[in-house]
Amino acid sequence: MNREFLKDLLSTPSVSGYEEVIQQKALAYGKEFAHAQLTDPSGNAVSIVNPDAAHKVLLCGHIDEIGFVVTHINESGRLHLAEAGGVSPRLYVGSPVQVWHEGSKVNGVIATSSDLVKKDKIKVSDLLVDIGAASREEAAAAVAVGDTVCADVSVRELMNDCFTCRGLDDRTGAFVVLEAAREAAKQGASMGIYAATTTGEETTGRGAYHAAARLRPDCCIAVDVTWASDAPGTNPGDTGEVKLGCGPVLCMGSAVNKPMNALLKRVAQELDMKIQWEIAGGRTGTDGDTVNRADQGIPMALVSIPLRYMHSSVEVGSWKDIQDCIRLLSSFVVRLSEEMDKGFDFCPVKP
Repeated sequence: MNREFLKDLLSTPSVSGYEEVIQQKALAYGKEFAHAQLTDPSGNAVSIVNPDAAHKVLLCGHIDEIGFVVTHINESGRLHLAEAGGVSPRLYVGSPVQVWHEGSKVNGVIATSSDLVKKDKIKVSDLLVDIGAASREEAAAAVAVGDTVCADVSVRELMNDCFTCRGLDDRTGAFVVLEAAREAAKQGASMGIYAATTTGEETTGRGAYHAAARLRPDCCIAVDVTWASDAPGTNPGDTGEVKLGCGPVLCMGSAVNKPMNALLKRVAQELDMKIQWEIAGGRTGTDGDTVNRADQGIPMALVSIPLRYMHSSVEVGSWKDIQDCIRLLSSFVVRLSEEMDKGFDFCPVKP
């Protein structure tokens, strides 16, 4: 597992809708193992192993992150924002941010005041970015409407093989699909492996739809993050008990294909790997939902990485969980290659 590559992804802004720079990095990394690559109008980057194989599995990990887009520069030179994804405005008050203008970083902070922090509900429209400009004209020389804004944090190592940064949701998943494709290729997987770092999951779901509808795979594994129930204020009774460092999380729910889940469980047992379970009574809230409805309907399973403090600038994950997700997914693809040759049946109901 290439930790330095994941750290590079986490240091690269990829606010939803503005993923081009980080996708170039994904493509460059994928060239090391892929037999072919493709992109599409949504901005997806797909690295392919065995492109001529009869059967295809799509591995989806979205590479966009939540953040903001500049909507207006006021007379004082401060920036007004619109959200891009599910941000919690209160978490950004008084925080350092980075504004990205034509490939260059401009430092800023979210302005704070005693009146603002006392508000019961803080809206995105309450947030103003101060870049130090004294006027609209001075600010407009450095930034522009349409520039992206995200928290200014870096990867920090924590105890017990944990680490923190913004955007683990879901650049860790994008990393996992690339690493899993590489490992499955090394292990001799014979089916076509389409490792897609998808765009727009936090806002529109466009990337997963483009990938699934164009590639028309036999099935898909979506790799995302899920709420860890060992964080303060969480309740394992909501969707299941999920802890950092305790392994990949499989999803039981109406959107998930049961034969795929059963095979994932068997592979984990053969690896002597601990897995965890979460329950999704309806939508999973991931790219898997989009893929499920693409083309004529694509069987989907969801493998998730436990995450504390989701949709904040201090998300916390475990290196061990990420490594285990790579092992599980790569071994699953190898096994699925064998099963597809035998006529693997995705239908849970037999005629």
